[in-house]
Amino acid sequence: MLLRHGQVAAEHWWSPYTPELRHELHSLSKSFTSTAVGLAVNEGLLSTQDFVVSFFQDRNVPDNRYLRSMRVWHLLTMSAGHTDVTLRSEWRSRGEDWVQAFLELPLEREPGTEFVYSGGASYMLSAIIQKLTGLPLLEYLTPRLFEPLGIRGAEWGACPRGISIGSSGLRLKTEDIARFGQLYLQRGRWNDAQLLPEAWVKEATAAQVSTGRKKMDYNQGYGYQFWRCRHGAYRGDGAQGQFCIVMPEQDAVIVTTAGVSNLQELLDLIWEHLLPGMGEIDARS
Repeated sequence: MLLRHGQVAAEHWWSPYTPELRHELHSLSKSFTSTAVGLAVNEGLLSTQDFVVSFFQDRNVPDNRYLRSMRVWHLLTMSAGHTDVTLRSEWRSRGEDWVQAFLELPLEREPGTEFVYSGGASYMLSAIIQKLTGLPLLEYLTPRLFEPLGIRGAEWGACPRGISIGSSGLRLKTEDIARFGQLYLQRGRWNDAQLLPEAWVKEATAAQVSTGRKKMDYNQGYGYQFWRCRHGAYRGDGAQGQFCIVMPEQDAVIVTTAGVSNLQELLDLIWEHLLPGMGEIDARS
């Protein structure tokens, strides 16, 4: 789907996929988790500078100075201090208590030192929201985000203890993702309501940390569970090409629910074939 100036400019699905089908968003789910944190911050429930362990005093917290200095900001920016990518088996296989498993992961660097992609970090954000509100992410976001945007029937997988996975597991229709992108394009405003603080939108989608990646659109910086792109854009990004690309300079949103292996190639195609029709671009970019 391509939205321009708040209107659908183009949309298409290939059989057997239809507009009514909900898709597994994979890591695009992370951007919705970040949004939940922004809403909770706005409600005064927490701040990005809160220490992670402060929410889990009921757990067996290892005596690790790096762990005790880890803040919510580090989880949001994937700079928690791990040296290895933490996706699934690295920590989920340790039992049904995923929070405790995350706390016991080896930490060898000061949080904030380096970007290391971490599904565990996103899960911990989900766990913090549920700890504070008593609600899993899906229930927390429904009246605050999904219902105002007209998103119905959302599904979100949970861990054995009922905490939304956070890093993945959200299932939405393509149009639902487009509405989410349009909300961010409109700096958190929907109709006559400011659903998400404009300051949070700006902060969450800015380049907070350097990623050190080689591929062009993965080396533009990382925000709060959002990737920066070339051409002044940013995106929610999931495996196999689940993209929600927000393009402020072109007043556009592009959503793909795909099944590809080379994500950079898909982004390259968007810049090559769609971006030129929205205005002049620098051929050197």
